[in-house]
Amino acid sequence: MRTQMKLELADAQAMFDAAKNEADANAWAVSIAVVDEGGHPLLLSRLDGCASLYAEVALQKARSAVLAGKPTRAMEESINEGRAAFLSVPSLSATMTGGLPIERSSQLIGGIGASGVKPDQDEQIAQAGLEALPRT
Repeated sequence: MRTQMKLELADAQAMFDAAKNEADANAWAVSIAVVDEGGHPLLLSRLDGCASLYAEVALQKARSAVLAGKPTRAMEESINEGRAAFLSVPSLSATMTGGLPIERSSQLIGGIGASGVKPDQDEQIAQAGLEALPRT
């Protein structure tokens, strides 16, 4: 048997706070989501001024990143390079840049996603959140 690391609400909150700080520093109105290893939401917030749609997109970016075990940027690039069949994969509904898997000790433990601005900016916000989780 293997011991599985788990994200806790405090971890999700620390990641959200860092991601929000990045968004605020750039005056970006976005939604930010953190999910566990099964893609279930731990924290989801839509910042003031962000359109409602982006809350669901951020959640699905985080979920897609953890379920696929790779950044959603890789999925978007694959689709843009002609692998349209990737769009039919069940459970991956946001295969666009802005979602990152969360790994610790070689274990996939969650995902973080942001949505509401340009793709690289969404990913920048998610990366700031990812960097706030202590390495163990």
